[in-house]
Amino acid sequence: MSHFHYYTKQELLDQVKLRKYETKLGERLRVLESARESLASHADAKYVCFGIPESIGILGDHGTRGAESTWFHFVNSFLNLQSSDQCSGDEIILAGYFDFSPVMNIIETNFSNAEERINACRHAVANIIDEEVEEFVKWVVMSGKIPVVIGGGHNNAYPIIKASAKSLFKLEKTPKAFANVINLAATADYKIMEGRHSGNPFRYAMEEGYLKRYAVIGLQENVNPQSMMDDLYGNDNIHYHTYEEIFVEERLNFIQSVAQSFSFIDDHPICMELDLDVVSSVSSSGQNPSGISVNEARQFIRFSGHYPNICSLHICEGATAQLHGDSQQLAKLIAFLVTDFVKSRG
Repeated sequence: MSHFHYYTKQELLDQVKLRKYETKLGERLRVLESARESLASHADAKYVCFGIPESIGILGDHGTRGAESTWFHFVNSFLNLQSSDQCSGDEIILAGYFDFSPVMNIIETNFSNAEERINACRHAVANIIDEEVEEFVKWVVMSGKIPVVIGGGHNNAYPIIKASAKSLFKLEKTPKAFANVINLAATADYKIMEGRHSGNPFRYAMEEGYLKRYAVIGLQENVNPQSMMDDLYGNDNIHYHTYEEIFVEERLNFIQSVAQSFSFIDDHPICMELDLDVVSSVSSSGQNPSGISVNEARQFIRFSGHYPNICSLHICEGATAQLHGDSQQLAKLIAFLVTDFVKSRG
């Protein structure tokens, strides 16, 4: 993992706005400070939070940059939330982040046309990002902790699922190396296997056997290709509810769609995914003028507390670089979602 930066405690404290008679999360969060420090030394910390601030996978799917800075805005906001009995900070290790900017710089300085740039991004995802993220997630899951991952592009769902599946099998928690996934997203990211990018992590995971069952909530009719929807519909291991059937046609309400989706995948360990593209008017790689509310996104996260078999949380596709300097709204939303996850699990 040559691209991973481990935080020191002082790095975090430098961003905390200290006040008398208050304790901020940044004062209580755990750190590792060095590669391969034993996670066992933090026995009471259940969660390992880390970032993958990159847009390489998004560019590989013909997208735009912006997701590479979200992590840093999130951290600043997260550190300054209040420590409380429900989420003190002691239960979280804020490990650090992957710095793939040297990889992006090589791509940007060497491509000669758009097609070459896309191919280079897909090559980097498959041969650098996937491998390093998988290795780190394996380490976390094998230590009995839950990875909380902030992206970055949705391409990173694939190594998270793959690493979780392999690790849980080694720990004898699954009969085979697979996991289930629930995804709150406007797009299914189940495109063809044309090279690794942010539009096909779940296709790769399922075709390779690491993803057993896949449930998606909030798919939007106008942004998912018909060919991909046909593949979803024709697969008995995939269950989805569209945004239109929930909010426009009102065939069922949001919580019903969440409950039904969890019921579909609750027989095995669950990797949770939240693509910020699904939230209305939040700056993301595919900003959505008609999406779910912030409160509904938080309800989705809180609902997961009913399921002890959650093995990871991945929040991705936020794009603070597109906010023109005003990044606080998105950063606070992600920070709230992470604390919602911790609080929901007791």
